[in-house]
Amino acid sequence: MSSTAEPIKTYWLYTIISLIATLAFLYFKPEWFWVALPFLCTYFVKAMRWM
Repeated sequence: MSSTAEPIKTYWLYTIISLIATLAFLYFKPEWFWVALPFLCTYFVKAMRWM
């Protein structure tokens, strides 16, 4: 059970980092926020175990 829980924690960590990056892009360079958006969506879906 520990081996399956580890990637999920990693995916949540990547989701949070991607969220911070997306918000930073949205605040400082709004025209470039979409660059970090695919990472946020992908890791959120993986963290929720939908993929």
